Order: sequence, then structure tokens, then C-alpha cells
Amino acid sequence: MTSPASTAGYGEAAEQLAVQYEGVTFAEVHRSRLHLYPAPPAAVLDIGAGTGRDAAALAALGHRVVAAEPTPELRAVGERLHAGSGVRWVADALPTLPLLGAEGGRYDLVLLTAVWMHLAPAECPPGMDALARLLAPGGRLALTLRHGPVPSGRRMFDLPPEHTIALAAARGLHLLHRGGRPDLHGREGVRWTELVFEQGR
Repeated sequence: MTSPASTAGYGEAAEQLAVQYEGVTFAEVHRSRLHLYPAPPAAVLDIGAGTGRDAAALAALGHRVVAAEPTPELRAVGERLHAGSGVRWVADALPTLPLLGAEGGRYDLVLLTAVWMHLAPAECPPGMDALARLLAPGGRLALTLRHGPVPSGRRMFDLPPEHTIALAAARGLHLLHRGGRPDLHGREGVRWTELVFEQGR
């Protein structure tokens, strides 16, 4: 039996997921790391943006925001919910992010919130390569790692933080912050590691 795709289970549940995602705020999700995010106006990329909660909040702060979301249904919900926010939506996905890579843009802040766990271990090195190429000098990468049981029909991997930290370090990304928090949706057995890295100048 083949394993599910990294986006499995998201398209058909887009409307329900929108309620879940938008039920917590950007400030709640990013509270412990906000002081490490650049002041506006900065170039921000939200990868796996879902329904655009974080992208729209960052745009409202005055940032120039690109939201990359590979699931068409989630992207459509995000464009509807946050119409007029100024967010630019892109249909692109890890591990290689070919469309964004071809654009050649560089970002001061790249977010991966509840995204990295969808990559199989073998996909993480090319994924980190792609992320490193998208960061401007001094740019910061903020990502979360999910720990705990995997929902039925989803593809997720419980990666040790040290694995991701080592991948980042090998590409010149220095660890600025490592923290943890419980699941904001109250899912039993689920917890998160929060990491922020900085690209060498």
C-alpha cells in the first residue's frame, strides 16, 4: 500500500479546517517568537499557508506577504476569507518549491507553521536547501515540529528537533530560538517544538 501524499486529507476537509485554523489567532500561535520577526515592511513568505490566517495578519502589520499553499481547496478558502488583504497566493509546495525558486525572490521571514512534519525524512534535505535559497541575508526561518499521534488518512513524521537543527546548520542557518508548547487545539498527546533560524549575513 502506498503512503498518503503530503497534502492528503486536507482538500476534502477545507471548510472544517478553516474553522479550526481561524479559531486561533496569529498572536496566539506565534507569541513566543514574535520578538524575533522583522519589523514591517519586510518581505514575508508563508509556506503551507492553509487558509491564510498568518499571512493576512502579517499583511495587516504592513509586511509584503506571499502565501504558498499546494492544496487548491485551502487556497480558495484563504483567498475568499482574506480577500483584500494584499496577500499574493502561489500554488507551490515543498520539498523543492519550484515556482518560488524560479521567481528568484528573497525573503526576510519564512514561516512553516505545522508544515515540516509532512515531509518524509528523505525530503528534508532538499526542503532545507530550498528554504535556505529563499532567505535574504540575515533572513529568518520560523518553523514548528509536531509530536504525537498521526490522524487517520494524513501523512506526518515525528522528527526530532536535532535532525532539523543539524540540517539548518549545514546550510548556514543559525539557531536563534528553541521552545515548545502544547497543542492550541487541545488534541490529546500532541505537542509542538518551535524553532527560529537566521541566515548568515
